[in-house]
Amino acid sequence: MASDADRRLVPLAALQHFAFCPRQCALIHNEQVWADNYLTAQGNLLHERVDSGELETRKGVRFERGVQVAAPKLGITGKLDLVERDLSSGKLCPVEYKRGKPKPGDWDEIQLCAQALCLEEMTGQNIPEGALWYHQTRHRQVIALGTELRQRTLQVIADVAAMLASGQTPKAVYGKHCHACSLYDLCNPKLLQQDNSRKYVKKLFATDDTDEKTAE
Repeated sequence: MASDADRRLVPLAALQHFAFCPRQCALIHNEQVWADNYLTAQGNLLHERVDSGELETRKGVRFERGVQVAAPKLGITGKLDLVERDLSSGKLCPVEYKRGKPKPGDWDEIQLCAQALCLEEMTGQNIPEGALWYHQTRHRQVIALGTELRQRTLQVIADVAAMLASGQTPKAVYGKHCHACSLYDLCNPKLLQQDNSRKYVKKLFATDDTDEKTAE
C-alpha cells in the first residue's frame, strides 16, 4: 500500500468536477483534456483578479488570498481563493469565488467543505462554516459545514481518488447540465448516449438465425 508521501493528492477542483459530472472529472484529471468556453474564460479572469489581490486587514479581519493548502491524511490539495482570519478569535473562514450564480446541485458546497477540511487538518481548528461569493448575483452565501455535507464531501474524495487511481473514464450520461460544460464537443454525450450500434448488430444476427431456421 502506498504511503501518504507517495499518495497522489486529489486537486480540490476535481471534487467539484466529479460532483458535477464524473466523466468530466476523468477527462480533465486523467486524460488531461481541457477546452475553454466563455463561461470558463470569465471564471479564469475572476480568479486571476482574486488571486492577484494583496494581503489586507479590515475591521479586525485579515484577508489572505491564493492560499495553498494540503491535507495528506485526507488526500487532497489545492489553492483557496480567500481565507478570512478573525484577528480577535483566530477563527478561519474559507471563501470561494464563483463566476455565475448558485447551482441546483451541491458541487460548489462540496468544494468549499473540502477547503475547510484542509484548513482543519493543517491547523487543528474546527471550521463550522464557509462562504460562496457569486459574481453574477453579487451575493455572498454563508454555508454551514454540517455533518451531512462533510460526509458527502468525504465520499466524493474517496470516489475521485478511486477513479483517478483506476485510470478509467466513465461513460457519458447526457443531461441538461451537459450544455454548460466546456468539454461538450470533446465528450459528445448525446452522440454516445444514442449509440445503438451494438443493439443493431445483435438484432441483425438474430434475424439471420431466424431466417435460416425458417428455410430449413
